[in-house]
Amino acid sequence: MSRGPFLLIDAGNSRIKWALVAPDGTRLHAGAMDHVRDDGGKASDDVSPIEWSTLPRPGSAWISNVAGAAVAERLDALVEARWPGLSRTVVRACAQQCGVTNGYATPDALGSDRWAGMIGARAAYPGEPLLVATFGTATTLEALRADGTFVGGLIAPGFTLMMRSLGEHTAQLPVIGGGMPDAQPPLEVFATDTRRSISAGCALAQAALVERAWADLQAAWNTPVRLVVSGGAAAEVTAALKVPHTRHDALVLAGLARIAAQS
Repeated sequence: MSRGPFLLIDAGNSRIKWALVAPDGTRLHAGAMDHVRDDGGKASDDVSPIEWSTLPRPGSAWISNVAGAAVAERLDALVEARWPGLSRTVVRACAQQCGVTNGYATPDALGSDRWAGMIGARAAYPGEPLLVATFGTATTLEALRADGTFVGGLIAPGFTLMMRSLGEHTAQLPVIGGGMPDAQPPLEVFATDTRRSISAGCALAQAALVERAWADLQAAWNTPVRLVVSGGAAAEVTAALKVPHTRHDALVLAGLARIAAQS
C-alpha cells in the first residue's frame, strides 16, 4: 500500500469531516460538510460538493461511517469520481488495534467512530486512564484504562437531539435545533424564558451525566482520570461542566490517522 498522504473521512450522523494527513500525522488539508437532504428530510442520492480539486492524490482512503449505507455509497462515488481506483478501507471495531483492547462483548458491534475516537485519545494521552465524552447526535462516554483497555461505555441522546425531542413531543414547547441562546449561558440554572429553559436544562443534564460518570470512574479505579471532550456540541456542554476536562476536536480523524499509519 502506498505510504503517500492518507485521506481520512469521518461520516457521522450530522456531518462529514475529512482530512488529508501525511504518514507522520501532519495535517495537510481538512474540511467538513453537511449531509445532503431532500425536502422530506431524508438523505438524497446527490453527492455533496467537496472542494477536493486542488488536493494531491492520496495513497489511500480510510473511512469511518456510522451514517448508513446510502452515505457509504455517496462517499464511495465521490472518492471514485475524484481519484479512480484509490484504495479505500472502511474501518470497523475489532478486538485489538493500535494499543486499544476492545472490552465489548461483541467487539465489532462497537461503532467505528467510538473505536477510532478511543484510538485517537490514547495516541494523544498515552498511559493515562481516560473518560472520553463525545457530544454529537448522541452523547457517548468511553472508559479507557491506562493500559489501553476499553472497559465499557454509555450512550445517551445528544444535546441537540434532547432539545429537539422536547419540541417535537410536547404541545407547547418550541423545537430548538441546536446552540445556546446568547443572552443567558447554561450556568444560570433558572432561566426566564422557555427557549433558554430548554437549552440550559439539556446542557446541565448532559453535564451531570458526564460528571457522575467521571466521579464514579475515579472512585472505582482509585486514580485520577483525564476527561477528554469532543464533538459538535462540546462548547455548549462544557460551559456547564464543573470538573476538569481536556478538549480535543478531532478524535475520530486522529484515530483514523493512527490506524492508517500502522496498517
